[in-house]
Amino acid sequence: MEIRDRDFQREVLESELPVLVEFWGSWCPPCQKEKYILEKLREEYKDRIKIVTINVDRNPRVAYGYRIKCVPTYIIFHRGEAIHSDIAAKSEDQLREMIEKALKKIA
Repeated sequence: MEIRDRDFQREVLESELPVLVEFWGSWCPPCQKEKYILEKLREEYKDRIKIVTINVDRNPRVAYGYRIKCVPTYIIFHRGEAIHSDIAAKSEDQLREMIEKALKKIA
């Protein structure tokens, strides 16, 4: 699910579930590949973590607020706080490992 600056508070910071946010750009080839992996993981983890994306060019306020300097950047939020972040394109297994570590941290 793609969100916008105006949705960030409600969809991420106020979410009951932890949220993995991918900050991406339409001009970023690795980001385009990640889209398919994230869709698969979104379905796999739908009851445990929310997965959203935010385009940094169309939503500069949130990107600036979290000092996003490269894409893709991943931040996992729980109860309004960033609990994990990482940069650069990831494989499906790497993203799954990131999610699992975050879920164990908050369990």
